[in-house]
Amino acid sequence: MNVVDSSAWLSYFARDQNSAEFAKPIEKLADLLVPSITITEVFENVLRQRGEEAALIVTAHMKQGKVISLDSELAMDAAKYGVLHKLPLADSIIFANAQKYSAVLWTEDNDFEGLSNVKYVKKGPEGP
Repeated sequence: MNVVDSSAWLSYFARDQNSAEFAKPIEKLADLLVPSITITEVFENVLRQRGEEAALIVTAHMKQGKVISLDSELAMDAAKYGVLHKLPLADSIIFANAQKYSAVLWTEDNDFEGLSNVKYVKKGPEGP
């Protein structure tokens, strides 16, 4: 199973230098878990940059995976991981999803670097 962090989704949709790496888990829909918080983060980012139509299109793609809603058990696990690993709130929720399902977490976010079952891909240089 795979969980794809918001940073990796945005890389994939932007078709940047890491998009091919993130295409591997994203395009394997049968094994794709999508924490609902990633839909929030990606929708907000794309809405701000490209408008609502584009945001709806990319989130429709995300919803092809199995969307995992935040329940009270997952919320408490996320809080524990947040404290333990000093993760921001959204990151702790995403990490808790990956841990709950023994999934690999794919990301460009260095907050996850070095954590168990994380496939961290260093973000390339920004464009001009």
